[in-house]
Amino acid sequence: MAYAFPNTLSLKPFSPSLTNKSLRSPSILRSALREWKEYEEAVKRKDLAGALRFLKSMDDEQLRIEHGNGDSTRSRLAELGFSWLERDWEVLDTCLNADDMKLVANAYGFLKDRGFLPNFGKFRNIVLEGQRNVTPTALKASTGLEVSKFAPKKWGVSGSSRLALVGLLGGISFLLSQGIDVRPNLAAILGLAFVDSVFLGGSCLAQISSYWPPTRRRILVHEAGHLLAAYLMGCPIRGVILDPIVAMQMGIQGQAGTQFWDEKMANDLAEGRLDGMAFDRYCMVLFAGIAAEALVYGEAEGGENDENLFRSTCVLLQPPLSVAEMSNQARWSLLQSYNLLKWHKHALRAAVKALESGSSTSVVIRRIEESMATKRDE
Repeated sequence: MAYAFPNTLSLKPFSPSLTNKSLRSPSILRSALREWKEYEEAVKRKDLAGALRFLKSMDDEQLRIEHGNGDSTRSRLAELGFSWLERDWEVLDTCLNADDMKLVANAYGFLKDRGFLPNFGKFRNIVLEGQRNVTPTALKASTGLEVSKFAPKKWGVSGSSRLALVGLLGGISFLLSQGIDVRPNLAAILGLAFVDSVFLGGSCLAQISSYWPPTRRRILVHEAGHLLAAYLMGCPIRGVILDPIVAMQMGIQGQAGTQFWDEKMANDLAEGRLDGMAFDRYCMVLFAGIAAEALVYGEAEGGENDENLFRSTCVLLQPPLSVAEMSNQARWSLLQSYNLLKWHKHALRAAVKALESGSSTSVVIRRIEESMATKRDE
């Protein structure tokens, strides 16, 4: 999801309201552009600390100007027809390379305080609502789907991967019927597939299948579910990784991944404990990918790694959850995520569309905000 930064700045048509002083002062424009060049370079380098420090300095400058005389850099550029407020969003594109998640949280907090992210964390306290005991019957009554529809599928036994497997076997059969003996190569391929299945959990085949359009679309829906739930729950999003190779290099299990952070849960884990509300919020985001697939397709295929992460986190609780408690927690989280995404299905569609077009994190979040604002105005 590379974001292209223009080499040249686009100017709005000059308005008759521009002052003669502005038109006669090219040095003002050059000075302002030099100052903002620092921000642009920081964004290109994916330097979150530098980009955020610059934006905060611009705000400090604006406050000083409001209590005195003179023009701020922002106001000088705005007077000459440049719209720099839109560039503030780009600070989110620098988060992916950041190691300090508190700095990522500061970036989201900065934009929220400036009014860019009104829906960030808007549903953070949703975990306080609803009944805690969710039986399979209750889940079906609320969603119309059997519990099995929320269960991740193994590659080759689910809808799209089953079609790919059938196509592969059909192709092999056709080659054999044409007198082309592919059995020696097939034996080697099956041997590699067996090794992948035993030692790598089938991740290699899964990575290859992720390039097939139907599977690719499901992955986008799955990751959009994680992203939207994390955003609405107030969990800063470091980024969404959709390239299988990059995901593998970053140590992400599976074909893609959405990296988010919950400060309360991180602090609790550092102290060797887990708060119930933080854990609930984490589980909702974790199961939102499965919930998104179920909402859009009527059943989920991906999410096996999400379930594994959920189980490994459950053992950190004191006391650890029993098997029955884990199952109930999973169903509760799925139901909460499913309903949250259903209420904001328009925003989910906007996120999927943005990811599909290769947009950066800042653009995806902006599309979510625009979609929610449009829905609110209807």
